[in-house]
Amino acid sequence: MNVVVYCGSNPGNNPQYAHAALKLGEWIGDAGHALVYGGSSVGLMGLISRTVLEHGGEVYGVEPQFFIDAGVEQHNLTELHIVETMSERKARMIELGDVFIALPGGVGTLEEISEIMSRIRLRLSPGPCFCLNINDFYTPLAHLLDNMHDHCFIEKWDRDAFQFPTSVEDLIERLAQWHLDASFDGRPVVPERQEKLLLG
Repeated sequence: MNVVVYCGSNPGNNPQYAHAALKLGEWIGDAGHALVYGGSSVGLMGLISRTVLEHGGEVYGVEPQFFIDAGVEQHNLTELHIVETMSERKARMIELGDVFIALPGGVGTLEEISEIMSRIRLRLSPGPCFCLNINDFYTPLAHLLDNMHDHCFIEKWDRDAFQFPTSVEDLIERLAQWHLDASFDGRPVVPERQEKLLLG
């Protein structure tokens, strides 16, 4: 399973964020999954990529050329995809991914996970997406989505697909419980696709 992780290019001001990145990276590597991320060596991005590699997992970075020119790319990745723009980076990461997770981060992280939410809403992604709600970081976003649902701008299925686990352990449990027994239009999911998403 290719796990796309969006996260900050700095570590933030709470050590719990780095701890969550370490735990998530350990799980991805130990479980035999692959990490897809933004390609940088700094902040939570660098931390999770190094951790996955240390635990035997593959890591695919997607980095715009201007970040490479600035010298922030992570070395020794399984593969580094070089793109020109941030939009191309987002598109390539989505193309490579099966599951989408946001660790705490800034407006870039918010933009990336918001696009996944839009794709779920438009039935372009099988869902779900996960915002790791470490120390209530994403609680305001969860409340905003609840408000959208309350005012009939999103449906219950969509809101349920936007999940906010409070720990890496919670995230792993939710992934195991997410059974894709039907596609958005009601047709059965191809069994091979379901197995790939849920079992890796």
